[in-house]
Amino acid sequence: MIEFTPEETEFRASVARFVDAEVAPVAAALDERQEFPRDLFRRIGSLDYFGLRYPEAAGGSGAGFAMYCILAEELARGSMSVAAMTAMQAMMGTDFLFRFGSPDQHERLFRPALRGETIGAFCLTEPDAGSDLARIATTAKETPAGWRLTGSKFWVTSGTVADFFTVAASTDRSKGLKGLKFFLVERGASGLTVGRKIKTLGNWGGETTELSLDDTPAAKLGDAGLEDLGKLLNQIRVMTGALSLGLARAALDEATRYSKERICFGQPIANFQALRHLMAQSWADLETSRLAVYQAARAIERGQKCGALAAAAKLVASEMANRAADTALRVLGGAGFAMEHAAQRLYRDARFLLIGGGTSEILRNVIAKELLGD
Repeated sequence: MIEFTPEETEFRASVARFVDAEVAPVAAALDERQEFPRDLFRRIGSLDYFGLRYPEAAGGSGAGFAMYCILAEELARGSMSVAAMTAMQAMMGTDFLFRFGSPDQHERLFRPALRGETIGAFCLTEPDAGSDLARIATTAKETPAGWRLTGSKFWVTSGTVADFFTVAASTDRSKGLKGLKFFLVERGASGLTVGRKIKTLGNWGGETTELSLDDTPAAKLGDAGLEDLGKLLNQIRVMTGALSLGLARAALDEATRYSKERICFGQPIANFQALRHLMAQSWADLETSRLAVYQAARAIERGQKCGALAAAAKLVASEMANRAADTALRVLGGAGFAMEHAAQRLYRDARFLLIGGGTSEILRNVIAKELLGD
C-alpha cells in the first residue's frame, strides 16, 4: 500500500478542486479550439504548480516528486492537454535550465517560467532520431563568437509559443551518445525557425511543432549530457505513469456514470455481469498501476537507482490507461463514438501515453537490460 503524507493528501484535494472547477469544465472546448490555452497556463503558474518540484531558493515550492505526480494525475483526470503542457513547463522545458543555467538565465527565463510568464520547450526528437538518440544529427559547433547549432527537431511540445528551447545536439558525431550535449536557444535567435504545427490524433489542446536551426547561436548548459538526460527520463517516465492514472480514472468515471444512466432491457446496463466484470477489471488494473507509479516516485525521492522501476511504472500504467479508455468506449457503445461525449477524447489522448517517455518496446528493453545485462 502506498501511504501519502497529510500534506500530500491535502494537496491532492486542493488540485482536485481546481481541476473540477477550472479544467474539466473547459476540456472539451480546449480540444475543439486546438490552440494553446494561455489564460489557463498563466492561472496554473499563479498557483505555483510549475515550480512544485524545484527548491524554494530557486523560486519553487520544494515539494517531493510524489507530490508532483499527484499534480500530474489530477490534471490528466481533467484534461490530458493541460497536464501535458504543464509537464513540459514544470519538467522537461525547465529542468536543464535550472540545473545548468547561469544566474542571468535564471533571472530572465527560469524564475519567470515558474510563474507562467515565459514558456519553455524541450527539443530532443528529430525526424530520424527518436528512441535511437545516437542518430541525433543536430550539430553544435564552437566558434570564437560562441556555440552555433544546425539541424532540425520534431515533436516540440509548446513550440509555437515557447520563449526558450532546451536543445540536444552532438558536439562530436564520432563519439556517439557521449558527444550529446544540451544548449539553450532563445526565441528570436538568428537561424531559428519554428515550423508547421503538427496535426495529431490527440492532445488537441496543446501545440506541437517542428523546429529548424541554421547556424543558430546557443548557450551551452554546463556539461549536461547523457547521464543527466537519463535522470530526467526516469522522472518523465514515472510522471507519464501518473498521467496515465489520471486518464484512466476519467475513463472509469465516464463509464460508471453512463452505465448507471443507460437503460436497456428494462434496467441500467450497470446491472449486467459482462459489463460489471469489464469495470471491475479496469478498477483493479488502475489500482495495481497506482502502486507501481508511486513506488517509483518514492524511489526517485530517495535518490535510488530506479531505471527499471521507472520504466515498469510507465509501461504498466500507460498500457492500462489505453485499456481503460477502450473499456469506456465499449461501455458507451454508440454514444462513445459521438464527439459530444468525453470517451472519444480520452481514447485519442491515451495513445500519446504509449509514446511519450519511451514506447512500450523500448521500456521492455530498459527493464531487460537491468535484469539480464547486455
